[in-house]
Amino acid sequence: MIGIDDVRAAAARLEGVANRTPVLTSRTLDRLVGATVYLKAECYQRGGAFKFRGAYNKLSSLDPAALRRGVVTYSSGNHAQAVAIAAGLLGTSATIVMPTDSPPAKLAATRGYGAEVICYDRYTEKREDIGEALAAERGATMVPPYEDPLVMAGQGTLATELIDEVGDLDVLLVCVGGGGLAAGCATAAKAMVPGVEVYGVEPTAGDDTRQSLAAGRRVEIPVPRTIADGQMASTPGRLTFQVNRRLLDGVLVATDDEILAAMAFLFDRMKVVAEPSGACALAALLAGSADVEGLRVGVTISGGNVGLARFCELMAARARPRSPGGAAPPTT
Repeated sequence: MIGIDDVRAAAARLEGVANRTPVLTSRTLDRLVGATVYLKAECYQRGGAFKFRGAYNKLSSLDPAALRRGVVTYSSGNHAQAVAIAAGLLGTSATIVMPTDSPPAKLAATRGYGAEVICYDRYTEKREDIGEALAAERGATMVPPYEDPLVMAGQGTLATELIDEVGDLDVLLVCVGGGGLAAGCATAAKAMVPGVEVYGVEPTAGDDTRQSLAAGRRVEIPVPRTIADGQMASTPGRLTFQVNRRLLDGVLVATDDEILAAMAFLFDRMKVVAEPSGACALAALLAGSADVEGLRVGVTISGGNVGLARFCELMAARARPRSPGGAAPPTT
């Protein structure tokens, strides 16, 4: 569906528009995991997450007539902000369908970038149905968060930048929600470094892609209850799964507690703020879920969109002692 040429074309569109995000290293981290680790810090991307790459690549490919009619999408927050920013840059309007329980910081930022926000209940309503109805009613273009080749190709520019900067990798760990980042990065990485192993990482409670790969077909699970609000997909994308079942070497998982530990490590030792979904891949690495002894490892820090109040709430929940069987940190 997509190839390295598509990713390179996306990189050309993004040149001078998207941030070329930093690659961070830590001797402490290397010592802890026994590997040489390179963190691609997409928390410093426009909109605070990798999503701007795919959103801008898609919107910038639209013809003037389509841009005049506007765009519609659905998102828990990061793709919402990305589409809103891209729409503003390209002079079009954006309508975003977002869950009522989206983090307040993400809702506020999306509105602040100029988008119209329509809320829905993620546990009783289907965002795809609402979004498609709005797009049809308004004659607008749908910009899915991951189910689009241009979106996937845009996300893959993360991997091309990382490998161009640090050289060949042995392993690449990529956060997985709907699968667009994994599909794009696996496409790019496997083309640039044929021997690299690429693993997706999901929250334990939301392992729809892991279950789907094991079953050989798309599996649907209940809407996950996890602090990783950007990874609450209940089934992989149809298009992304076609790519990921072919290219991913596997899917790892991280518990909410492991994600919180990774967020704390990034904050304490590297002075980086990551949202739960953004820290998921690092969480699996720190938990020892991947055998990386002596290897060169790339890790996506896919986003940093967590408000101060939410960050403090999560860290406070982590710090509180629990009795056996005690409650997990809040998930909303």
